[in-house]
Amino acid sequence: MGIIFNQKEQVFLLNTPNTTYGIAIADDKYLLHLYYGKRLEQESVRYLLREDEPPFVPSKNLREKNSFLDCAPMEYPEAGMGDYRESAISIRSIDGYRGSELFYEGYDIEEGKPKLEGLPATWGGASDCTTLKLYCKDQLLGIKVTLLYTVFEQLDVVTRSVVVENHGEDPVYLEKVLSACIDMDDRGFEVMGLFGSWARERHIQKMPLGYGRQNISSFKGESSHQEHPFLALVTPEVTQEVGEVYAMNFVYSGNFIAQVEKNQFDSVRMTMGIHPEGFTWKLDKGERFVAPEVVMVYSSEGLGKMTRTFHNLYREHLIRSPYLHQKRPILINNWEATYFDFDEKKLLDIAKEASQLGIEMLVMDDGWFGHRSSDNSSLGDWFVNENKLKGGLHQLVENVKQTGMKFGIWFEPEMISPDSELFKKHPDWAIQIPGREITQSRAQYVLDLTRDEVIDGVYQMVSDVLHSADISYVKWDMNRQLTTIGSCKLPADRQGEIYHRYVLGMYKMQERLLQEFPNLLLENCSGGGARFDAGMLYYSPQIWCSDDTDAIERLAIQEGTALIYPVSTIGAHVSVCPNHTVGRETPFDTRGNVAMLGTFGYELDITKLSKEDKQSVCEQTKQYHKYNDLVREGDYYRLTSYRENSYYDSWMIVSKDKKKALLTYVQVKARANGKSRFVRLQGLDANKTYTIQGKEYLGSTLLYAGLRFSAEFGDYKSQMIEIEEV
Repeated sequence: MGIIFNQKEQVFLLNTPNTTYGIAIADDKYLLHLYYGKRLEQESVRYLLREDEPPFVPSKNLREKNSFLDCAPMEYPEAGMGDYRESAISIRSIDGYRGSELFYEGYDIEEGKPKLEGLPATWGGASDCTTLKLYCKDQLLGIKVTLLYTVFEQLDVVTRSVVVENHGEDPVYLEKVLSACIDMDDRGFEVMGLFGSWARERHIQKMPLGYGRQNISSFKGESSHQEHPFLALVTPEVTQEVGEVYAMNFVYSGNFIAQVEKNQFDSVRMTMGIHPEGFTWKLDKGERFVAPEVVMVYSSEGLGKMTRTFHNLYREHLIRSPYLHQKRPILINNWEATYFDFDEKKLLDIAKEASQLGIEMLVMDDGWFGHRSSDNSSLGDWFVNENKLKGGLHQLVENVKQTGMKFGIWFEPEMISPDSELFKKHPDWAIQIPGREITQSRAQYVLDLTRDEVIDGVYQMVSDVLHSADISYVKWDMNRQLTTIGSCKLPADRQGEIYHRYVLGMYKMQERLLQEFPNLLLENCSGGGARFDAGMLYYSPQIWCSDDTDAIERLAIQEGTALIYPVSTIGAHVSVCPNHTVGRETPFDTRGNVAMLGTFGYELDITKLSKEDKQSVCEQTKQYHKYNDLVREGDYYRLTSYRENSYYDSWMIVSKDKKKALLTYVQVKARANGKSRFVRLQGLDANKTYTIQGKEYLGSTLLYAGLRFSAEFGDYKSQMIEIEEV
């Protein structure tokens, strides 16, 4: 069992194969963080609490209770009682008082992992994981809080969540419920996060940890293009292979805050959860609130070990799709080929040409419904525009299938256009503040998914479309953030619940979709990568990574994405040049090599390609079938980063048995008067012999000395190299 309670020392030790997470009970009622790091084999570690140093626990030094609360390493800190660091929970009573004292009452250790009601979360059975439940209660308010910790038997992962229940007579208002907190000593940490904007999401950034609070957050109603629900503290020497990493990732798709605070004692508090901005949750007698899950990973072997731990966890214990371990069909999406200017003939022409080159699915993107000929109308009118698609959707799909292709379709089910039949009929279905102008973005409003009648009405339209034809794939988009936050149906004292209820409503719709269409391949999207998060992976095995399809821009985007998420989840396509976002010209093979680190497909008008480019498509689709099992199931290693060296980028995928690997090298910029480069490989067996392009190398040579890459003439050149055990 991965969880031990040392009764004598009043210490819980949560053990994974290589890590230990420790919690101690102090004064019979306070839960204190004891340790997180490399696995400890000794159970007697209570001395780590520094209990012989003042301020002592309140039972021994009541006059300095404030000092104790403000410096003790609290496992789940509270607001209003004397801990001036960031709190994890803030409760307001019916009388308006803010403060709580959640004292420890008991525990349970159970095999397996409980589900989180209405929320995505990692999962596992009795043979996979063990869960610790710590029970705390505020006697005055009658509030019971259960802290949930799950450890996985084969992975260095601890997951955390919180359940708050009202056992009192009066309602209370939850003004903050974070999901995880760690207190520890600073060791010269740097803060690592993922930042960006539309078309340049998830760029890796490191910054020194100073005094005060540094946070990464979103209160846009989504995890966002700009910041990402991931935070890591790393030691200064960290690389892919060395250094310590403390990482948190939020399994949630709405507002979040991830924060690090360094205080006067050089202690560090790391927290993560739902952003308290705009959040208040009324908890009536007998009601419960379930906080989303935080995944925590500790690595003593650098960023690479952290990455592969997240990848293995999400592949084995988060993604549920039947496509998880299958080759996804190579698709071609018509968006950059036609935008809104298409009809059934144009789509069929693309399908006929694509099918001859090895492409397996046509995806019809935005513009097929209502009277939509631009992005100014028709969202919410999910019925086929037969003036554009003559003969209707069923006929189009059947014609596409005759070419040997499958068919996919685009929806944006969470949105409504002011110019739509749905808005004319149900203007109150949009999120809005009565009496105020609704803030538009992309000429659209957001549907109020806090209401079941809205969910049911929109879902039924989507379902009817999917039942009307043989549709294998859905791209679910969300192209704007939430604004003008108000619901026409929620009472005044529940308006602070809208952000979270919206996310729960979206999850409810996607769960319903998957239950009704279990064989559907669902790909999530949000204006590109604004909702590429672990919460969405619970519903879809892949997410559109970014609307920027330029191969060079994608290097940094895909590097940041693959830092946490399996490469099989990364929606990546080959597009035309000049690229529609940045205007860059890159070789066709480089576009393919970069897109191969993902689901792989095309975003172009294939009928207009040159003969040479069409031949490249044939070669790329064959490469996909040759290498995808390895890319999808293998271990990812980041070798070099163009973000760091400004000249070249490289990564490799290694099979679990270390017998095969695929290495990709991109010379981003040619360098005048430069030498060839040696790139040290990773993940191979030092004792095995490998063949590369007809030459044999010992694994140790490739790992310690490296593989030589000659400088090429010109920018954006690339190679994809197969490595096999002799």
